[in-house]
Amino acid sequence: MSPLTRSDARELLHIVGEIEGLAAWRAAKRPVRDTLVTHLHEINRELLSEARRSPASRERIFLLDVTFHRTYVEGGAGPRLLALHDSIKPQAERYTRLYIEALLEKLPLSVAEHHDIIDRIAEGDPDGAQCTVQANWRNAADRLSAVIEEVGELGSW
Repeated sequence: MSPLTRSDARELLHIVGEIEGLAAWRAAKRPVRDTLVTHLHEINRELLSEARRSPASRERIFLLDVTFHRTYVEGGAGPRLLALHDSIKPQAERYTRLYIEALLEKLPLSVAEHHDIIDRIAEGDPDGAQCTVQANWRNAADRLSAVIEEVGELGSW
């Protein structure tokens, strides 16, 4: 298995941010978003609740985070965008798992960023939704890159 590197983390997470940002842009343009917004709020609350649990289930956090992002992607993406997302997102899974493992205490930052994403979608602000999604993934890349820089490239993940 190839090592987890800062360069790969940044590239993959930025690509995911661009694809998901476009999906969020499209989701915010939908005339009816109430059900999507309600579902995103529920998932985000569960994510924060699990992160605060002692001990927190990293697997549950991973699944909730994946579900959160996939929910607005499916809420906005057409078939081509979904296909692009399906092709790149699995490549980022190891980085997402490392993020959860190494940066569990930073998860409330991600939850707050998720809240901003939800707000932009709820307001019908496509540009804001896109920007907040991109920022969420860039911030995750920055936080994860700092961990990888500190501990070195990781081959066992």
